[in-house]
Amino acid sequence: MTPLAPPQSTREGWATHRLLALICAAHFVSHFYIVVLAPVLTLVRADYGVTYTQVGLAFFAFNLISALFQTHAGYLVDRSNAGAVLICGLVIGSIALASAASAGPFWLFVAMFALLGFGNTVYHPADYSLLAQRMPAARMSHAYALHTFAGMAGSAASPVLLLPIATQFGWRTAYFTAAAIGLSVAIVLAIFWRDFAGKAAPAPTSPKADVATPSGRALLFSPPVLVQLGVFTLLALMNAGVQNFSMPALESLRGVPLALSGSALTLYLVLSALGVLVGGYIASRTQRHDIAAVVCLAGFGLSALSLAFVDAGAAVLLFTFAIAGLVGGAIAPSRDMLVRAVTPDGSHGKVFAFVTNGFNIGGIASPLLFGFLLDHGHPQAVFVAAGLFALICVPLVLVGNRRS
Repeated sequence: MTPLAPPQSTREGWATHRLLALICAAHFVSHFYIVVLAPVLTLVRADYGVTYTQVGLAFFAFNLISALFQTHAGYLVDRSNAGAVLICGLVIGSIALASAASAGPFWLFVAMFALLGFGNTVYHPADYSLLAQRMPAARMSHAYALHTFAGMAGSAASPVLLLPIATQFGWRTAYFTAAAIGLSVAIVLAIFWRDFAGKAAPAPTSPKADVATPSGRALLFSPPVLVQLGVFTLLALMNAGVQNFSMPALESLRGVPLALSGSALTLYLVLSALGVLVGGYIASRTQRHDIAAVVCLAGFGLSALSLAFVDAGAAVLLFTFAIAGLVGGAIAPSRDMLVRAVTPDGSHGKVFAFVTNGFNIGGIASPLLFGFLLDHGHPQAVFVAAGLFALICVPLVLVGNRRS
C-alpha cells in the first residue's frame, strides 16, 4: 500500500523552514565577510609593508561601495528574482576574497574589498524581500529574529575560524577558506532554487490596502521611511560607541584593566545575540512594536549613561554591560517589524536597502565622532553620546509608528 503523502500544509511548512534556513545561511556569510579583515589586519599590514591607515582604505572602500549601491540593489531585487540576486552576491563575495588572497599589489587588495562591498549590497534587500514574500505574517517576528541572530553568529565565527588558519598557514589561505564558505552556501542555495520561486505567503488584509501609496524615490524619501533611516543610523551609532570604543574609554576614564573591560564587552556581545531571540519572542506577542522598541532603547540609554557616571566595581560593570547587550539586541525584531509596517507590497527590497544604509552611515561617522572624543580626552562622553543616541531614537520610533 502506498504511504499517504504529507498534507499540503505540512509540506509548505517544511519548505518555509528550509527557506528561512537558507536566508539565514546567506546572512551568516554576509556578516562573516564584514569582519573578514579585522582578524588578519596585522598580518596583511606586515605582508604588504603598509601602514594601518593604508590598510584602513580596505574598510573605507568596502563601506563606501556598500553605501553607494545598496539602494540600487534594492530596486534590482524588487524587479527580479531575489533568490538569484542573493546567489550572485554570494558568488561575487567569494570571487572578491579569492582574488584578494591572490592579489599581488596592495591597490588590487583594496580594489577587491570594494568588490566585496559591492557583493554585500544584495544581502539586506534580498533577505528582507524574501522574508516578506515567503514568511507567514504570524511568524514574521520570529523570522526576523533568527535572521539577525544568524548575522551576529557570522560576525562571531569569522575571527574564531580565520585567525587560527591565518596564524598557522597565512592570511591568504584563510581568505581562500572564507571564499570557499561563501561559494558553498551559494551552491546550496542554487540546489534549492525552487524554494525561492515558490508562491508568496498570503498577505493579511488591511483597511488601508486601497489607499494610494508612493513608489520609487517618492517612497524612499517619504517621511515614514526617512524616519526609519534615522532610527537605523542612531542604532548604529549607539552600538558602535559601546561595541568599538568602550574598552579604551573605560581604561582612560577609570583605569579599568583590559581583561575586565574585554570580559564586559564579550558579555555584551553574547547577550546581544541572545537578546535578539528574546526580542523575537516579544515581537510575536504584541502589535505595539514601537512600545517594545522604546522600552529597549530606554534600557540601553540608561545603561550607557550609568557607565558614564557610575563607578561601582567590577560586578556592576559586568551587569550593566549585560543589560545593555540584552536590550540592545532585543530591539532588532521590533525594529524590522516597524520598517515592514511602512513598506508597501513589492517594495521591501528597496525600502530595507535604503533604511539599512543607516548602518553604513553610522559605520562611517562613528569612528570620527568617538575617536575625536577619545583623542581629546573625553572618554566619559563616549558613553554619554551612546546613551543620548538611544534616547533620541525614542521619539523617532514613536513618530514613525504614528506615520505608519
